Amino acid sequence: MIGLVTTSRLLKALADDTRLRILHLLSQEELTGSDLMEILNTGQSRVSTHLNLLKEVGLVHDRKEGRRTFYSLGSGPAAGLWREVLTANEDSPEFAADLAGLETLRERRRGDQRAYFDRVAASFGEQLLPGRTWEGLARSLMLLAPRARYADLGVGDGLLTLMLAEVATSVTAVDLSPEMLAQLAARAQAKGIRNITAVEGEIESLPLPESSHDVVVMSQALHHAREPLAALREAARILVPGGRLLVIDLLAHQEDWVREKLGHLHLGFTEAGLAKLLEQAGLRNVLVSRSARDPQPPNFMSLTATAQK
Repeated sequence: MIGLVTTSRLLKALADDTRLRILHLLSQEELTGSDLMEILNTGQSRVSTHLNLLKEVGLVHDRKEGRRTFYSLGSGPAAGLWREVLTANEDSPEFAADLAGLETLRERRRGDQRAYFDRVAASFGEQLLPGRTWEGLARSLMLLAPRARYADLGVGDGLLTLMLAEVATSVTAVDLSPEMLAQLAARAQAKGIRNITAVEGEIESLPLPESSHDVVVMSQALHHAREPLAALREAARILVPGGRLLVIDLLAHQEDWVREKLGHLHLGFTEAGLAKLLEQAGLRNVLVSRSARDPQPPNFMSLTATAQK
């Protein structure tokens, strides 16, 4: 219940057409003082005075966001009295004019946003944008992946393995290096992930049963295989009928230094060459495409291939 003194202050706050117009606009959406100045065609000091008075009686709340202050309607006992005033005057020409001004403001915002993207469109992909990381994109897309039994052949740094584990019923992580697997196990334990099984072995001769996995992933592992065809045949063997294989590897290149420095046995694959290997492994619905180029020299290009058993 509102006391007599509070009621008197509320009535005084409502006894001004500009303050009523401000409340009406804030009933539409949250606005800044600058927004209100633009719509009402009123100076800053006057708008600030009205907002401060409305805040004092609880009709308006504010919040800070960086350097800007946003205003919205209060939700306390005072709000009920204001709503009665609004209902009685909802068809007023002043309110109608303010709604037109609000729509003009919204259109200007949309125009400003369009102008920004038009201006940066040509160089947008080269800009440093907050929140745009390939890991973030991959994690988001991973949410669309089926909840199934995965095998990750050649785990490397384990980042992909850990991401797969977040959506999989189980992940079998296969690598030739026991140290790689130990590092993966430590990272999984630190994250509380318990559905990864580490298996030491060669991807050309997998110590895994036939038709035991729904999805097999080989990310930047095939160029390390002595016999790529044998590795792909093993991947096909452990897939269930209808299971899918994902291969991410390098497009054929001439950077011979990767053999000694990075342990590569093959200098990538051509699109046609990789497709032929997948078909020779007995897989169907083969699709191979170029996916991304490294931004740093020598600008390796990656291939992405999918196939089905």
